[in-house]
Amino acid sequence: MTPRTTGMVAIVVASLLWGTTGTASALAPAVSAITVGAGAMGIGGLLQIAFSRRALFRDRTTLLARYRLVMFGGVCVALYPLAFYSSMRIGGVALGCVVSLASAPLASAVIERLCDGRALTRQWAVACGFGIAGSALLSLSRHSGAGSGAHSAVLGVVLGLAAGGSYAGYAWAMRRLMDDGTSRGASAAAVLGLGGILLMPVFAATAGRAVVTYPGIVVIAYLAVLPMFLGYVLFSYGLARVGATSATTITLVEPAAATVLSMVILHETVGTVGWLGVALIAAALVVLALPGVSALPGRAANRLGGQPHDAVGSPRCADVPTSR
Repeated sequence: MTPRTTGMVAIVVASLLWGTTGTASALAPAVSAITVGAGAMGIGGLLQIAFSRRALFRDRTTLLARYRLVMFGGVCVALYPLAFYSSMRIGGVALGCVVSLASAPLASAVIERLCDGRALTRQWAVACGFGIAGSALLSLSRHSGAGSGAHSAVLGVVLGLAAGGSYAGYAWAMRRLMDDGTSRGASAAAVLGLGGILLMPVFAATAGRAVVTYPGIVVIAYLAVLPMFLGYVLFSYGLARVGATSATTITLVEPAAATVLSMVILHETVGTVGWLGVALIAAALVVLALPGVSALPGRAANRLGGQPHDAVGSPRCADVPTSR
């Protein structure tokens, strides 16, 4: 397989792990959404630091020179789980996952366009369109019968948009660090680790007795080790090979996984419209896996080096370090 294909596979596996977060957090209703998010992402970030400590030490000079970028990414990491888990708890697992993930590729494209001058491609536009349409159909099919009030739905959408924007922000920060010569392990550990450090006081302040009892402790341990630690190891591996915008588009597989799990475990219903949404998300992945096509009008130059990128999702990354 080509590096791009292996990167896509890694991101798909990470997305499948992330797709379990909504159902897992729903199994511990006594633990608040903020506590679940802060604990899972916070502990996961600290594990990233421990796992990549040698890479952090080796690239410390580069990271210190780019401290503003690291801080931006770390703050986005800290904001993401608070908004994401609150969105799922308030608006429902389906609505929270779908809005958060569907908005992330668009936010990522805007960030890369404005900050890096990276051109969009017709291939990405088609894939993103399929993915967002599929996510919208999933949301419609699963939220229509949920019985939630208008207020909870609106608030859930607002929090989901905040989660999508912050997710795109730290994915871009990690990729930008890699483009600037920081290794994959150090980039992920610096951004996710700083976010984890920022989240631990929130976790300590909100954690109650339910956290250290079953099922709270099991749920948080699972979320921290598998989706938040292993998932982001796989995501950073893929991010070094496919670019931030394509990576966030691929993660649209997450709401499809969340849909299947919530249907099987939480007994939520999914109709024909919902399954059509799953099919469209699958089509988005197929389109992204096809050979690259030309950029959309308005091809821009990379502000870092003054040369145009190949395309969103297909950046020139032959010189990007990928080892820890």
